[in-house]
Amino acid sequence: MEVINWKEFLYPYEQAVAELTTKLQFLMNEYRRLGLYSPMEAITGRVKQPSSILDKARKKHIPEDKIEEEVEDIAGVRIICQFVEDIPKVIALIRRRDGQDMTILEERDYITNTKPSGYRSYHIIIRYPIQTVSGYREVLAELQIRTLAMNFWAVTEHSLKYKYRGQIPEDIKERLIHCAEAAFNLDNEMSTIRNEIMYAQRYNKLKDSLMADILDYIQNLYSVASLQEMEQANKRLVGLWENGSLDDLKKLKADLAQMAEVYGV
Repeated sequence: MEVINWKEFLYPYEQAVAELTTKLQFLMNEYRRLGLYSPMEAITGRVKQPSSILDKARKKHIPEDKIEEEVEDIAGVRIICQFVEDIPKVIALIRRRDGQDMTILEERDYITNTKPSGYRSYHIIIRYPIQTVSGYREVLAELQIRTLAMNFWAVTEHSLKYKYRGQIPEDIKERLIHCAEAAFNLDNEMSTIRNEIMYAQRYNKLKDSLMADILDYIQNLYSVASLQEMEQANKRLVGLWENGSLDDLKKLKADLAQMAEVYGV
C-alpha cells in the first residue's frame, strides 16, 4: 500500500477549517457589530494529527485508502455557546447554509442522547467544497456545537484519554460522570438567570462604549479648552467612573460633545 503523504493529504482539511472558522467568526462579529446578541460565544478549529487519524481508522476497521471517505472528523470546527438555549439557534444557522456553501450529511444529538461517559455536544457532519491548485474537491468536516460547561468537560476528558491511552481508570470514569452531571446542572442553573446575565453584559458593553467616547472627547478638548473646564470634566468623569448611571454618562458625553462643537474639534 502506498505511504500517505500526510502534509499533502491534510492540506485541504486545513484549508476547510480556516475557511469555516473565518465564515463563522464573521457571522458572530456581524451580530455584535449590529448590537445583537450572538448565540456563538467562540469558534475554534483543528485538524486531527496523523496518529489520531490512524488510531481512529484502526478502531473502526477503516482501510488507509478509505480514510478520506470514512473518517468524518479529520477537519473539526467547534462552536461554543454561552447557554443551552443558544445551541438550537446555531443549528438553525448551519442548516440555512445547507446546499449553499456546505452540504449537511448527518446530525448527531449527544445532548439529548448523552453518551455513557457523560459527553454532551451536538455534531453536524458536512461535506465542504474547496478550491485548490489542483482544482475543485470536497472534504468531510465535523461541526461541534456545545456550551462552555460542556466544552470544559469534553476537553478535560479528552486530555485524560490521551494520558491513559484511552483506558481511563474506573474510579476516574465515575468521577467524570459526576462532573458531567455537575456541568449539565450548571448549564440549567445559568439558563434560569440568563436574562439577568444578558442584561448585565449589555449594560457593561454600553457603559464601556460611553466611557470610550467620553475619554476621546476629553483628549481632543485638552488642547483647546480652558484648564478650568477640563478639570471640571475630569472631576465629573472620576465621580462617574465606578458608580455613575448610564443616564449620567450620557449627559456628560452630551455636554462634552457640545463643548467640542463650540471649540470646533
